[in-house]
Amino acid sequence: MRVYWLTGLSAAGKTTLARELARRLRIKGEQVVLLDGDELREVFGAVSVNTDNHGRESRLALAFQYAHLCRILARQGLIVVIATISLFREIHTWNRKNLPGYFEVYLKVPIEELRRRDPKGIYRRFDAGELTDVAGLDLQVDEPEAADWVVEFQLGRSAEEIADELMNRLMEKNHEN
Repeated sequence: MRVYWLTGLSAAGKTTLARELARRLRIKGEQVVLLDGDELREVFGAVSVNTDNHGRESRLALAFQYAHLCRILARQGLIVVIATISLFREIHTWNRKNLPGYFEVYLKVPIEELRRRDPKGIYRRFDAGELTDVAGLDLQVDEPEAADWVVEFQLGRSAEEIADELMNRLMEKNHEN
């Protein structure tokens, strides 16, 4: 029973790394469930961008729903890989206490790089005054204080290289337990 919680701001590469991690775990014969924040928001009915569901309190409540779902799935013997912003101290603390085999990965990417990538146009729309409550801009987030692994951005580093290092770290951690 393990939960791999990949967090970082929008466009940090969470989904890309989560997909690669899940793919590699499945190749090893593991039973893996991949959860993505974008898809989960749709499942939990929080897709429209407005202050009712994108302010701090509603994001925090949604993050707790994700965490509870992860616990249910992990208790059934599945490995859960989740990619979500959910940068709240309360979530990180709860996860450590309540999620089996919890391993937190924080993708730390400078805002300038996130703005350059901007696949969903979030930063562009924020700059144009079309969006508010953008995590890391006008919505305060809590960087993880005790992430199991912090991935500092390095120009030119591929998702495959990061996934290689993550797999090595996970193997080391599993051998320790």
